[in-house]
Amino acid sequence: MEDGAIIHVDYDLFSGETGDLIETTREEIAKEHEMHQEGRSYTPMVCIVGTGNLIAGFETALKDAKVGKEVEVEIAPADAYGEKDASLVETISIDKLRRAVQDPNSLYLGAPVNINGRQGYLSYLAAGRARIDYNHPMAGKTLKYVFTVIKEVKGKEDKVLGLLESNSGHSGFEVSFKGDDLSIILPQAMLFDTNAAMLKFRLVTMIRDAVECGKVSFVEVHEPRVIPDLDGEDDGDVEDLSKLSVSDLKERLKAKGLPVGGKKADLIARLQDGEEE
Repeated sequence: MEDGAIIHVDYDLFSGETGDLIETTREEIAKEHEMHQEGRSYTPMVCIVGTGNLIAGFETALKDAKVGKEVEVEIAPADAYGEKDASLVETISIDKLRRAVQDPNSLYLGAPVNINGRQGYLSYLAAGRARIDYNHPMAGKTLKYVFTVIKEVKGKEDKVLGLLESNSGHSGFEVSFKGDDLSIILPQAMLFDTNAAMLKFRLVTMIRDAVECGKVSFVEVHEPRVIPDLDGEDDGDVEDLSKLSVSDLKERLKAKGLPVGGKKADLIARLQDGEEE
C-alpha cells in the first residue's frame, strides 16, 4: 500500500499479553468473544495510509500488506500507544474526586474522569485515596492485530464516499464532481446532527488531503413533509420515495421510460409526476 492510498480494512485487535479481544470490525468475531453490541454496524474501517492517524506499528504493517491477504502482527508498546509514564499518574483524595465528577456513585475502576481539565481514568480507589492515570488506557500494552485489506478505493467519487462515511458516522451521501468542483448532498440524518457544522470543516480537510478538488459544496435537501389526512379518508399507504436510494429511483424511472439524470430531489419529483399522470 502506498502513502495516500484509501483502503477498507477488516481487523481484530487483541491484547498481546492475555489474548483478550479489544476491538473488531467483524460481527462474527464479536459474537464469538461475547463482545457483540446490538445496534452497532460492523463494517471495515476506511483509512488513508501514511497520514499518521494510526499507531506506527499498524501503519507499517498496512504498507506491507496486499489486498485480500490476512496479516497477523504483534506491536510493542513503543510502536503502539507508548510506554507507561509514571509522571502521568496522580494520587488525590476521595473528596477531591467526588467534587470533580457529576455522579460519584457511578465511579468504578477504569471509569473516565476529568480533573481540572485533564482527562484520565480511575485506576485505584481505597482508603480515602484515588489514583488517576492520565496515560492512554492502552499505554504499556503489547497489541496483536489480525487484519485483511478488503479493497483499495480507486475512483475519486468512491474515495470521497469512503472518507465521508467512515469519519462522519452517517451514510447515504451523494457525491458528484463537476470538473474539479465537488458537490456533496448530505443524508437526512445529518441535517439533525448538532455537530454537523464542525464536522463539515474536518471532512473538507480530509477530502483535500486525499483527492485533488476545487470548490467543495455541501448541499442540504429538505424533503417535503407528508401531511396526514385529517378528514379520516384512507387513500391507502403513500410511499415515502425519499427513503429509496438513488439507484432504486433510477430503476423505477427507467421502467417507466422516464429520464434518469439529475439529483435525488429531481428523480423523486419526476417519479411523482409520472405516477400522477
